[in-house]
Amino acid sequence: MSLIGYFFIGIVATFFGAIPLGTVNLSVISTTLKQDVRSAMKIALAAGFAEIILSFFALHCSLGFTNFIETHQWIQVSIVLLLLAIGLLLFFKKQKTANDTIQKRFSSKYGIGFFLGLLNPPVVVYWILAISYIDMKAVPLSVHTPIIILIIFFLGVYIGKVLTLFLYSKISAAIKNKLHTVAQRMNKVMGALLVLISIIQSVKLFIP
Repeated sequence: MSLIGYFFIGIVATFFGAIPLGTVNLSVISTTLKQDVRSAMKIALAAGFAEIILSFFALHCSLGFTNFIETHQWIQVSIVLLLLAIGLLLFFKKQKTANDTIQKRFSSKYGIGFFLGLLNPPVVVYWILAISYIDMKAVPLSVHTPIIILIIFFLGVYIGKVLTLFLYSKISAAIKNKLHTVAQRMNKVMGALLVLISIIQSVKLFIP
């Protein structure tokens, strides 16, 4: 695959991982509502670097993980069930209000973005699964991949994270009164997509 292909894979993979509401997303929304999009984007730009660090760490963990799941079908079944569970959770989950405790401890928006983005263990788990899936089903992606390809991929990761948070910020700025409804619908869409992916993967596992 061409370099541009890896770039877009990085964007898409990050977009799917960043859509569900988390601490960074809520911080961006809160900052947009209380201040403006420009202030919120400072959080997004720093969170993008944190996403690169977490995905790079996951890349090193994914090689052994990929080999393991290829030889153990029960792991593949577990991944399908996990996707299904996460999808259903997102679809039926009720949104909580943002917690401003972290923001009060940091005077810098960049510090908030990097801190919230880095201290997020579920993102590491997501990237281990995502990179393993990309490597097995789409394109070769591991620590042995040429450095130029990895640079392009991680550039896509950064763009994908910042772009997703930018969309959250713009949406919250445009429709402040309907923000809760929009966030709920975005999670429902993401949940439905994950349920669909889990169904497709289960069909591939049990139907030759």
